[in-house]
Amino acid sequence: MPDYLDDLRLAHVLADAADAATMDRFKALDLKVETKPDMTPVSEADKAAEELIRGQLQRARPRDAVLGEEYGVEGTGPRRWVVDPIDGTKNYVRGVPVWATLIALTEAGEGGYQPVVGLVSAPALGRRWWAAKGHGAFTGRSLSQASRLQVSRVSSLPDASFAYSSLSGWEEQGRLDGFLDLTREVWRTRAYGDFWPYMLVAEGAVDICAEPELSLWDMAANAIVVTEAGGTFTGLDGRPGPHSGNAAASNGLLHDEMLGYLNRRG
Repeated sequence: MPDYLDDLRLAHVLADAADAATMDRFKALDLKVETKPDMTPVSEADKAAEELIRGQLQRARPRDAVLGEEYGVEGTGPRRWVVDPIDGTKNYVRGVPVWATLIALTEAGEGGYQPVVGLVSAPALGRRWWAAKGHGAFTGRSLSQASRLQVSRVSSLPDASFAYSSLSGWEEQGRLDGFLDLTREVWRTRAYGDFWPYMLVAEGAVDICAEPELSLWDMAANAIVVTEAGGTFTGLDGRPGPHSGNAAASNGLLHDEMLGYLNRRG
């Protein structure tokens, strides 16, 4: 089995370059922000970070394809990098430090491209998380200064901490009643949002999290970090991996119960 460690080292190099670019423009008074056709914001920093990553991948992995949020898919083949230059752009443009660059390597397999390397870098928080297939998940400043991630062992919803992003998406899908029932059943709820709940699940600080509407670049890196930390990452339909257009992540022990609540439609 490939060990993917060279690809993981490259992901760190890519993240270092992206972090420098995004931090340079974070809280800049002259930051340029546009609205995309789907009415979500994109900043000049989103575009610059993705261009940087694509340029380095073109030099280091010219045979690999790249899928990014801002510039779509480029290239073909069994290996595809998936990039979200700034996950949490709305936070970024308002000066909230909860945003990250998400970088994943996926390989063609059953059920589509599957993540084999993932890295989540949140420089404004001073945090980074990563994983490679078969090698576990870690957090730290660098590959040499890292601690291994392990999901929690909480096995009862009344003892569980549940993280989410917002209420509106659940309401739009007719899932709000089940969502609210779940919030009443658990010990604690917090709306950390974006990439962070998944990393907290991987760390064992949060037990379950879910979002009703996502793109592949929002999920690919998160998915392998969670699973390599011993957790479970599926769509709301229960399908493993980041391909369902939505996501549910857990320590594995509470997953089916969580999905049961979230699939109740009002």
